Amino acid sequence: MGSQTIKVMVVDDHTLVRRGIRAFLDEYEDICVIGEATDGVKAVELVEEIKPDVVLMDLLMPGMDGIETTNRILAIQPNLHILVLTGSAQDENLLLAIQAGALGYLKKDAKPEELVESIQKVYAGEPAIDPAIAWRVLQGRSGVETAHPLEKKLTDRETEILYLLTEGHTDHEIAELLFLTDVTVRTHISHILMKLGLRNRVQAALYGLRTGMISLDEISDLDDTLS
Repeated sequence: MGSQTIKVMVVDDHTLVRRGIRAFLDEYEDICVIGEATDGVKAVELVEEIKPDVVLMDLLMPGMDGIETTNRILAIQPNLHILVLTGSAQDENLLLAIQAGALGYLKKDAKPEELVESIQKVYAGEPAIDPAIAWRVLQGRSGVETAHPLEKKLTDRETEILYLLTEGHTDHEIAELLFLTDVTVRTHISHILMKLGLRNRVQAALYGLRTGMISLDEISDLDDTLS
């Protein structure tokens, strides 16, 4: 991540979880835990005050849960990157969290190194999501609408970029493939999200899959695409 320090806020009602995450992340010079919140209400208040880059969000908390907290935080700071912390990958709330705008999720029993990798991914605006979750979203249990044909919404260039995005390419890789600048690609992706009513590139990639723009058979390795 270069010299840029990633500012992280941890939202979890369990003290041991928060302290454990902070203790581990303190070992990394490019990641700094700048705040902790014990519930959703405090998280919304704190995020306005300290303005983190990445929020580690527990799903199950007393009072306001992680989904509602994610919705409220992104209403305040739409460009904030949220990584959900969950006890089970089978939790139906994960789909709602993705719909709310989370860029990915991480099981609480994941290896510490996976936590760092996931934080770095979502900070870069890249998905950190297990293919199994993608399958469940594609089975129709997400809020991503696909009623209107893509060609009626997107320009040819935007459709081309969405195709590459769905394949799992990063902004820089898309820029190189299309002989564009990284800034131009990010601008196109912003337009794609706005036109399709989506919040992030995770939802955009899933949209591309669900509309049949690209099939899973065309993707050589789904793990590389959405994780």
